[in-house]
Amino acid sequence: MTQATPLLQGLPPLLGVHTRLLVLGSFPGVASLRAQQYYGHPRNQFWKITATLLSPHASDVLAMPYAERAQWLLGQGVGLWDVYAACEREGSLDANIQNAQPNDFQSLRARCPALVAIAHNGGESFKHAKLTRALGLPVHRLPSTSPANASWSFERQLVVWHDVFQAAGLIG
Repeated sequence: MTQATPLLQGLPPLLGVHTRLLVLGSFPGVASLRAQQYYGHPRNQFWKITATLLSPHASDVLAMPYAERAQWLLGQGVGLWDVYAACEREGSLDANIQNAQPNDFQSLRARCPALVAIAHNGGESFKHAKLTRALGLPVHRLPSTSPANASWSFERQLVVWHDVFQAAGLIG
């Protein structure tokens, strides 16, 4: 008899009234769920990319404890969430996601009145662009910051992320 895969619960959204750009991942990996932190895997490039783009002192941002880093990110106008509220999955790969339950995005406009765009971090997240486009905002596809996305160098990812952050008015 095989044991059923447990239903995993995602992280609560990191949003604020000043959120201009919402970055949506697919679902937290094992390391992120264990740490209860968005992009908690040490080889995920998310925090390095955002710190490089939004701070002249990126190393200071990266050295902050997670709670401070999360507040710093909100202060920059960037929010975080995932397309899935819950799912079944062995390991961390998006390809292993089963029985996924999408988050409810209908409340985003009320929760984030300054929201100007949504960016999907990776292909699995972008599969749900139809849901986010229904909000009437620009929707962008970003290359995944996951360590599983080895085909994109940091520098190549940085260029695409820069363009999206610039379009959202987060950088000049």
